[in-house]
Amino acid sequence: MIDRNEILANLEKYDLKKAKIGVVGSHSGLDTCDGATSEGFRTVAICQNGREKTFNNYFKKIYNDDGSVYRGVVDETIILNKYADVMDPAVQERLMKDNVLFIPNRSFVSYSGIDAVENDFKVPMVGSRNLLRSEERGDERDYYWILEKAGLPAPKKVEKPEDIDGLTIIKVHHKQKKLERGFFTAQSYDQFVEKSTDLIKQGVIEENFLESARMEQYIIGPVFNLDFFRSPLEEKGEQVELLGIDWRFESSLDGYCRLPGKQQVELENDGIFPEYTVCGHNAATLRESLLDKAFALAEKYVKAAEKYYEPGIIGPFCLQTCVDKDLNFYIYDVAPRIGGGTNIHMAVGHPYGNALWRREMSTGRRLAMEIRRAIDEERVDEIIT
Repeated sequence: MIDRNEILANLEKYDLKKAKIGVVGSHSGLDTCDGATSEGFRTVAICQNGREKTFNNYFKKIYNDDGSVYRGVVDETIILNKYADVMDPAVQERLMKDNVLFIPNRSFVSYSGIDAVENDFKVPMVGSRNLLRSEERGDERDYYWILEKAGLPAPKKVEKPEDIDGLTIIKVHHKQKKLERGFFTAQSYDQFVEKSTDLIKQGVIEENFLESARMEQYIIGPVFNLDFFRSPLEEKGEQVELLGIDWRFESSLDGYCRLPGKQQVELENDGIFPEYTVCGHNAATLRESLLDKAFALAEKYVKAAEKYYEPGIIGPFCLQTCVDKDLNFYIYDVAPRIGGGTNIHMAVGHPYGNALWRREMSTGRRLAMEIRRAIDEERVDEIIT
């Protein structure tokens, strides 16, 4: 891990009155830039050549003569051959000379690699740099390990295929789509063998997929991604805030589920199984009797993260949950940074965030508010790692 003193020394060189907010132009980048714009910051998006037009063209910021924003959310783009080139020392130096405070998202870590993020990225980062490794499923202290230490509910792990004795989801990376899922389900060992054999033949999963697979009980129930925020600066109210809830559209699963059951069976008989590639999100709310349970999950996670990954959660995090027939939550994934579905909140906010802050409050805007407060109170060192 890069020495904290080195990060603080880099921060000392910043003119924070001219601070900009930077992010990789992918994942939740638009929400980050929109929220920053709402709070008066200039924004910088790191883009990959061939995937830059959303940020560089269509959401480019245009100003009125009086300096107000006419349209758009992105002031500047840095277009690189590939996202991972953000690790180039020259690119980092450019960001720091431009007083950029960097917001990590999943695309940043996935494309750059967690080792580079921890050891080589010298730009002051808003959030918990060391917690990002907990997303590396199978790592010794991944988020499943944190959940266990915190006593939080998670789907029961299935140790080996021969142990499958009920509906089980096998979590594995897609062979062709490197950042996507090759997930599949199986009811028994025989079905596991049959499905995995077909998926290997179709090029969906690797032959050695079991080496990095996570198998667990499949919870039957709706999915709720709980978009929380934890403020180390807050002293009047609660530090843990629920800003919103989202759920996913997954291809080809959603189209598969719209088919009559008979056709689903026919597709399976032909060796065609749904894939779980996330392609969009939508907003949701919970019945109010479940909100206490949701906050209890967040508080336990925050305490465990602080204990085992000091300084713990800074800013946004997402608990991805299922709710079973008895209204019990199960956490099946954790994002210790801005979640992937927060673009549904940008500009309009979400009922929970809006109700809490009495104005349109997205995750991106809440992040920018925290940065603005840290600058005004000269406490930026408390929110960067």
